[in-house]
Amino acid sequence: MEEELEMTLLEGEEKMDKAIAAYERELSTVRTGRAAPSLLDTVYFEYYGAKTQIKNAATITVPESNQLLIKPYDKSSVKDIEKAILASPLGLTPQSDGTQIRLILPKMTEERRRELVKYVSKLEETAKVAIRNARRDLNDDIKKLGLPEDTEANALEDAQKLTDKKIQVVSEMTERKSKDLMTI
Repeated sequence: MEEELEMTLLEGEEKMDKAIAAYERELSTVRTGRAAPSLLDTVYFEYYGAKTQIKNAATITVPESNQLLIKPYDKSSVKDIEKAILASPLGLTPQSDGTQIRLILPKMTEERRRELVKYVSKLEETAKVAIRNARRDLNDDIKKLGLPEDTEANALEDAQKLTDKKIQVVSEMTERKSKDLMTI
């Protein structure tokens, strides 16, 4: 029974960690005014009939702090990558010379920074809800184990402590990102 409880707690923690990892991926796509190849992580384009991430079909470099340079391995995919960037929610206009694509990130206004901080707060809440849902599932699983009352109470308390710890991690990530966004 002790082993079952431990496995149940580990599975619950794994679900919470997945929620944090998803949040981290989402945060990496929120641009701070500084160019980073991770901005393009969520942009896919059609490449020989398959959805392909730009980073898997091109070299992405940062020649200047506000620029990304994309050099596709296959020059014939330049147009498709351009279309994908234009269609993405990044709001960037690619500049192409036929062999490579340059993305220039505009300077961020105070208003835009505040909008992004609000957006990050929404992402944070979604991540916290996912963690709480994992806690609810974990609590249900603990109750199904049929443990003695005091052991069950301790396990539920451990689940709450784990949840609090994971929510704190998300809050700290949000604080760092918000601070980064508001830094000029």
